[in-house]
Amino acid sequence: MTGDRPQHTGPGGAGTARRRVMAAAALAPLLAAAPSPARARTAAPATEPVELAQKLIEPVHTTLKDWKAVAKVLGGPGDLKRKVMYHTGFPRRDLRLVSHQVHVKPSLALGSHVSFVRYSDRSTLLMGDVVVTEDELQDFVDALQRHRIGITALHKHLLAQRPDVWWLHVHKHGHDPLELARGIRAAFDETATPRPRSSDTATPDDLDTGAIDDAMGAKGSADDGIYKCIFVRKEKIVDGYMVLPPGLGSTSAFNFQPLGNGRAAVSADCCMVADEVQQVLRLLRKADVKLVELHNHGLRDKPRLFFVHFWAVGDAARLARALRPVVRATNVKPAG
Repeated sequence: MTGDRPQHTGPGGAGTARRRVMAAAALAPLLAAAPSPARARTAAPATEPVELAQKLIEPVHTTLKDWKAVAKVLGGPGDLKRKVMYHTGFPRRDLRLVSHQVHVKPSLALGSHVSFVRYSDRSTLLMGDVVVTEDELQDFVDALQRHRIGITALHKHLLAQRPDVWWLHVHKHGHDPLELARGIRAAFDETATPRPRSSDTATPDDLDTGAIDDAMGAKGSADDGIYKCIFVRKEKIVDGYMVLPPGLGSTSAFNFQPLGNGRAAVSADCCMVADEVQQVLRLLRKADVKLVELHNHGLRDKPRLFFVHFWAVGDAARLARALRPVVRATNVKPAG
């Protein structure tokens, strides 16, 4: 009978029709879950990063007395910079390092240092730059990790050196400054880093520091036989939701080590935002400067900062004049 015969609904017959019904059934849950064009246009934006949703916190003024217990843990004296940064230097005076036939003074390129900053919410930020030998590196890293101290950079300041050394930037934010101090002290104890002591601030008498100041556009300062010209970024720099005080993780530092007869070795780094990087690199090479490393010091800084480390040897005043365009190419001012 014709009533028992399958009915044809078009090309392919009943089998094709059944397959279409089954495919539609399989797609139905997906179609139901997908937003309509109207819903898609009004969908809520992706969740903002935590640091954008939180109110920025500012550093607060402190005194040396506030850091007395931290100094005891660290094992030596520090100083207070701009009334907000408690800074302690750990120059690697134990190392006899040579780079490009220059005996590098510790304060030229081997100056480990850490800074502590108190914030309005009573928290404390630890940041620093630490020099370790290659033999010390892994144990130092392990100690940092045991104490939950972050590593934000691992890099070089010099192209060639004996012994081999590395530089690490460290970072931790917490509510107990003594815990931070004990953690970084434990990491230093994995190295032969000497205890901190006050540096010699006598101006080197074999450098024309006046000519360097005039050329660089900034008044420099002496530190254990090295002459330094320091610049800080003019912008407000933020790390996560913490406002960084000027100079913390955002300095350009030009260090001159006298070599006699007006000559100097320069080991320096220049702080830049992305739009400044290529121009600075071109100017450095134009000045016959050797490029060493281009990298970041932080992980969550805004604006994003880049640093180029470089090396040069020659007449100190001439080098300073050649480096002045590099300073002008960046949005910095003398540290003061």
